[in-house]
Amino acid sequence: MAGKLSKQERKALIAQAEKDRAEHPKKKTESGFATIDKDAERLENEN
Repeated sequence: MAGKLSKQERKALIAQAEKDRAEHPKKKTESGFATIDKDAERLENEN
């Protein structure tokens, strides 16, 4: 198990993670209900 990180190391990791997120934003995904509705409609159309 790795040792505890210092406060400065944690801040550096957080800054790197925020920078990565800003450079490579995730596409907004649909909510769970929207996905369920879409799947239900697709199955309904198959039958």
